[in-house]
Amino acid sequence: MHKNQLSDIEISQKAKIHPIREIGEKLSIQEDSLELYGKYKAKLPLSLINELEIKKNHLILVTAMTPTPSGEGKTTTSIGLTEGLNKIGKKTTVVLREPSLGPVFGIKGGAAGGGFSQVIPMEDINLHFTGDFSAIEKANNLLSALIDNNLQSKIDNLNIDPRTISWKRVMDMNDRALRDIIIGLGGTGNGIPRQDSFNITPASEIMAILCMAENFEDLKIRLGKIYIGLTFDKKPIYASDLKAENAMAILLKDAIKPNLVQTMEGNPAIIHGGPFANIAQGTNSILATKIALSLSKYVVTEAGFGADLGAEKFLNIKCVSSKLKPDAVVLVATIRALRHHGGALKEDYNKPNIDFTANGFENLEKHIENIKKFNLSPIVAINAFPNDSEEEIKLIQSKCDKIGVKAIVANGWAKGGNGMIDLAESVVSEINSKKSEFTQLYQWESQVKDKIEKIAVEIYGAEGVDYSKKALAELDRINSLGLSSLPICMAKTQKSFSDNDKLFGRPSDFRITVREFEFASGAGFIIPILGKMMRMPGLPSKPASEKMEIDNNGQISGLS
Repeated sequence: MHKNQLSDIEISQKAKIHPIREIGEKLSIQEDSLELYGKYKAKLPLSLINELEIKKNHLILVTAMTPTPSGEGKTTTSIGLTEGLNKIGKKTTVVLREPSLGPVFGIKGGAAGGGFSQVIPMEDINLHFTGDFSAIEKANNLLSALIDNNLQSKIDNLNIDPRTISWKRVMDMNDRALRDIIIGLGGTGNGIPRQDSFNITPASEIMAILCMAENFEDLKIRLGKIYIGLTFDKKPIYASDLKAENAMAILLKDAIKPNLVQTMEGNPAIIHGGPFANIAQGTNSILATKIALSLSKYVVTEAGFGADLGAEKFLNIKCVSSKLKPDAVVLVATIRALRHHGGALKEDYNKPNIDFTANGFENLEKHIENIKKFNLSPIVAINAFPNDSEEEIKLIQSKCDKIGVKAIVANGWAKGGNGMIDLAESVVSEINSKKSEFTQLYQWESQVKDKIEKIAVEIYGAEGVDYSKKALAELDRINSLGLSSLPICMAKTQKSFSDNDKLFGRPSDFRITVREFEFASGAGFIIPILGKMMRMPGLPSKPASEKMEIDNNGQISGLS
């Protein structure tokens, strides 16, 4: 929280909120097309997608430099930019991911923006919202139950080898005790004992599938393609072998529809899906983005963590799969993060220091170089904090100017749309210049190792890639299953360009190691796992939940 300011939730609770019907009217959505979830939330039908309109309108991607643990404000900037674009007369919708309860009650907080650049109702969005995460969780765990049921069934038994089952249960909470468990204990009536584990719900392949699906039929096809494991005679088993795809799709019949809410200034916001960017593709659903592009001249969306993760996957996976092309990229930086990458300790993040800021610029510069490799010209948004010194801001603007990039102070947190007009005008100017023409970094048809090498060397700055014996064996399986032409979705720390979360700034003279592979045959990508990445986080020693309260009237405080 900025010093001497109201908290995010206090600002949110004071905001005027419009009936969702009025927000729908701004997008020319007939009231009958809205599936209302109370007064201020609604589901949108997929029939609103219009491919002809999509081609006429403009997609803006918001990404960031390598973040500190608190994040650098991509969502706040995305919402603020949307407010700013509407202020200058550009019909704009923001499209975001749904928050996960793990970070909400853990350390990072929610994902509804901050200050005067928020989406509302903030409490609903950050908590159970419209039940999408619950539906994804249930569809995932239905498949788990069907697998374990088949192991002991005497009818239609698929002869699955329990030792090869790769499908995990999920829960939307940080719970490290569920990372490795034994199930089926207590006698023959309780199933076949075996080792299992839980992932957090945003890491579920169901989440990834929901965000990659082009329509409901495509959703069912992708669900059927989920790989489960091998039979005792080494034949692959998929969800379709269990006849699971229709039942899973039934549980997702409402969750597949994007959610309409609003910004604090009464502009449309579509929120849908929530895969993490360090272990999945890190962006909202293709369906939500396409609905927004069907209804708005400009659409602002964000991709999680730094550009080496969220933006790389957004561009190489989502854009190529959906044939969407961003017309502009905004790269969020904070002076706090620059100090961090320049050598400042945590206790010094909020203290002006021109030397730390200058040293940290190398991290931002590398992200700028990376965006340009996609034939896109980024605009740097300096997300303003009260302790930023004028000297530090001018230094960054000067350094950006020397490499041909604009750096503009973004005051969305403190001033909402009024603090984002300069950025909005620069984004429109960039789009009108038509200088950017998106080009993917690699071809999906390339060999798996070549694609990984391309990302590691070009985006991370690594000298090369090493593979464990386990990874090489799993790569052989990927090739034998005919999945080698899928794109790459790296699972890597968000704290560094490398796979070592202690290497800040712009590390050099390093190699990355693929420890193991997973693959999402339904979602459609291969997942090299680097370093010590985990798909079930734990809570910090002081969880955010400890500061939350609710009174007799249901008023919540302490949520961020």
